[in-house]
Amino acid sequence: MTGATPRVLFLCTHNSARSQMAEGILRYVSRGAVEAQSAGTAPSTVHPLAVEAVRGLFGVDLGGQRSKHVDEFAGQHFDYVITLCDSARESCPVFPAAPVRLHWGFDDPSAVPGSEEDRSRAFRQTAAELKRRIDQLLAVILGTATPSPA
Repeated sequence: MTGATPRVLFLCTHNSARSQMAEGILRYVSRGAVEAQSAGTAPSTVHPLAVEAVRGLFGVDLGGQRSKHVDEFAGQHFDYVITLCDSARESCPVFPAAPVRLHWGFDDPSAVPGSEEDRSRAFRQTAAELKRRIDQLLAVILGTATPSPA
């Protein structure tokens, strides 16, 4: 890393759920020790169930976040680039200054069929698993753990 605040970029296709939740959760749990960003290869809007899930589970407000295209970050340095879906992994541009590239494959919670409660549950489960992985990542970034293979 550069000695400056570590930077993490989360990527998924629409930058509406998984990557938005990851950005908000990392920003919250790192308390400013890590800069978190997110983007998509075909961004849309932040999904309301993503906002609801992280607010309900962790008290994190995603209200100030917006969907961004990955091109907004072209040429920027990131210490970690983490793809959250297979599509983003395959179409992600190269960030040559990112020494660590990880893939955390998550199913899209917005694609879950069923009732509103079924869909909300999928978002909460995704948010909870993201938090678990982010806690592990943060321990690695802050030097309190060693990374495990992706």
